[in-house]
Amino acid sequence: MLPVIAIVGRPNVGKSTLFNVLTQTRDALVVDLPGTTRDRQYGEGKVGDKPYILIDTGGVGGTDQLVDNDVTKQSWNAIEEADVVLFVVDGQAGITGVDLDFAKQLRKISKPKFLIVNKTDGLDLQLALSDFFSLGCGEPIPIAASQKRGVAKLAALFLANFPETSAEQNAERYPGIRVAVVGQPNVGKSTLINRILGEERVIVSPLSGTTRDSIFIPFERDGQQYTLIDTAGVRRKSRVDNTVEKFSVVKTLQAIEASNVVVLLIDAKRGVTDQDLSLLDFVVESGRALVIAINKWDGLTVEEKEEVKKPLGYKLQFVDFAIQHFISALHGSGVGNIFASISKAYECAMLDIPTPELTNILEEIVTAHQPPLVHGRRIKLRYAHSGGHNPQRIIIHGNQTDHVPDSYKRYMAKAFIERLKLEGTPVVVQFKTGENPYAGKRNTLTPRQEHKRLRFKRYIKKMKK
Repeated sequence: MLPVIAIVGRPNVGKSTLFNVLTQTRDALVVDLPGTTRDRQYGEGKVGDKPYILIDTGGVGGTDQLVDNDVTKQSWNAIEEADVVLFVVDGQAGITGVDLDFAKQLRKISKPKFLIVNKTDGLDLQLALSDFFSLGCGEPIPIAASQKRGVAKLAALFLANFPETSAEQNAERYPGIRVAVVGQPNVGKSTLINRILGEERVIVSPLSGTTRDSIFIPFERDGQQYTLIDTAGVRRKSRVDNTVEKFSVVKTLQAIEASNVVVLLIDAKRGVTDQDLSLLDFVVESGRALVIAINKWDGLTVEEKEEVKKPLGYKLQFVDFAIQHFISALHGSGVGNIFASISKAYECAMLDIPTPELTNILEEIVTAHQPPLVHGRRIKLRYAHSGGHNPQRIIIHGNQTDHVPDSYKRYMAKAFIERLKLEGTPVVVQFKTGENPYAGKRNTLTPRQEHKRLRFKRYIKKMKK
């Protein structure tokens, strides 16, 4: 599973700046938990081939607030979720009483900790760092987050002890199509999982080894192997109290990353909430295939169903590639149809598309709608080839591709989905400027062409004299 890194410390020491640098300003997923004045923020970063989940916190309070303050509680919750803790202090302000009190509490935590001294630009490092040894949280690591100085070295340090988990390793460990069932509390995830498995009992032998991990459940249906990733835990139906069901964002994000297909469950009575949209955004960023199930559909009247359907179109427009189902996990209606969509989405996400076919489609797309002009010159897109699966990644070569606007990228991605008749999977379009790697080398010219080339070369050389 992806390592989880928590950034903690008092306010205004540069935690959010460090968060943005480590996640490369990726939009954070905000946890909207009742009763909190400052939510934790979640994002994903990557160093080389090593991805990780990052948690940003609001900051710890004064001495008398270490336990009672709601914002401080968010920091301790983040520490509980994390594998590694980054304790950030201000190099220019020096040690404060809050730093000392928090460090005292932090030393009781057995998890790996890194003491990060931020805002060290312009300081005598040896002198500035010497005071921070007294915090007892290890050797101070100097950075300047706003200038991105020292951040890459820091990321390499906190990821050093985490092994890489490749897609191939996941495929070996968890057979078949990996399906993550995600959604808010009280949306019916456990009910749906129990319905899928056809049993109302505790799964006693989860493959994962820790209580914080999601549960991986292998099973088979119609000859196809699946691994179901449950983020809530499978319990006896009589014991599922959805009103107090714990919602772990870390489990959910890790499950999405480990999956091939995500089934996002939405409560028909609530409609699409901001939290649903945040989860969908993370699914899109992760490039996973997607099936959306609107649950508790049988509990609505005809008028209520129409009211629910109206906003779905525009709220879910950015995931219009996803397959939608209206189901009742409790009674089982519509649940069987989900598997056909999961299989279809997976098949489309893993489809091998030949280069000639992609290039022909590219020509059709460009003919229908030309790229914009850049400095009076037209962007030329010459050919396309596959760059990977799950998501479908299409690499397009041409000139001035750095200037292709985002709106045209979205147009192309949607056009490829339509022409390839893909369902349930996003398409990521990437651009490269340079020579065609599929074009033949010079020695593939015919003798006549080679003769003309040499004559032209001698002519140019003669003219230069």
